[in-house]
Amino acid sequence: MELKIAVLPGDGIGPEISAQGVDVMTAVCEKFGHKVEYKYAICGADAIDKVGDPFPEETFKICMESDAVLFSAVGDPKFDNDPTAKVRPEQGLLAMRKKLGLFANIRPVETFDCLIHKSPLKDELVRGADFICIRELTGGMYFGEKYQDNEKAYDTNAYTRPEIERILEVAYQYALRRRKHLTVVDKANVLASSRLWRQVAKEVAEKYPEVETDYMFVDNAAMRMIQDPKFFDVMVTENTFGDILTDEGSCITGSMGLLPSASTGEHTPVFEPIHGSWPQAKGLNIANPLAQILSVAMLFEYFNLTEEGKLIREAVNASLDADVRTPEIQVEGGARYGTKEVGAWIVNYIRTH
Repeated sequence: MELKIAVLPGDGIGPEISAQGVDVMTAVCEKFGHKVEYKYAICGADAIDKVGDPFPEETFKICMESDAVLFSAVGDPKFDNDPTAKVRPEQGLLAMRKKLGLFANIRPVETFDCLIHKSPLKDELVRGADFICIRELTGGMYFGEKYQDNEKAYDTNAYTRPEIERILEVAYQYALRRRKHLTVVDKANVLASSRLWRQVAKEVAEKYPEVETDYMFVDNAAMRMIQDPKFFDVMVTENTFGDILTDEGSCITGSMGLLPSASTGEHTPVFEPIHGSWPQAKGLNIANPLAQILSVAMLFEYFNLTEEGKLIREAVNASLDADVRTPEIQVEGGARYGTKEVGAWIVNYIRTH
């Protein structure tokens, strides 16, 4: 198979983890006889500094001409600490999602037995937790009408029936392939937009009688994720709620550096770790590359290259079992490994197995 991959390293630790993801992809392609071509493009704060636009037209063009995008992270403190900034790195991420029509964000939350002790939850609660959050990605408050002056500000949480229907269809397809349990998360007791979500969800549910569908207010869902994460199989929700819940879900595993994601829709799919740019760690060789590497596994699996994805997951698990880990998940007294060393270990595993 021939793959054209757009690589968007972005900001902070992005370039460091991106390099490990590319090395892993290259090793897998060499092993399985695939041809891969990389085209690099700028985004985020890096792109603002260079051309004044967090998602330049040239970057968009490269993404559209590729089979998939391997994205890392955007964000910089100089923008976070300036509420008056008109152009922000995160606007590039939103623009990418909107222009590529990436309405479905797929975020798996899966625990690793050897890292259960790193989770803030008790062993008996978290061990065996395995669910997917399907987040609507191009609607809601992040894209609705906005206003701000010195006295007043608002963000409009707007959704249409087609937007809700298409993300629900994606969620049901995942539920059918898993344990046939879907939880629709909303705030229908307060928000009009959520009442439309629930109305449409109840209609779509009738098409999937083999799937057990339940409905949960977002505050209850957040609490249930901590009290009983094994309750969930597939969760679907709107943009803002999904952003918050998936970050909460990532903590269940013990590290945000472990969870990948895929964003799919109308055009080129994007594969990325769910963590941010962690600018404080930039250049220190301490960032965990596993979420980026697992995003590569999701990329292969998207193209039905299941053996390739399986080998990457096997390599990641082997690295954890061998205590080849970056500092935030290292066992006490264990050898220290940096971003590059973990990536190199996994590449070597792929080449020798």
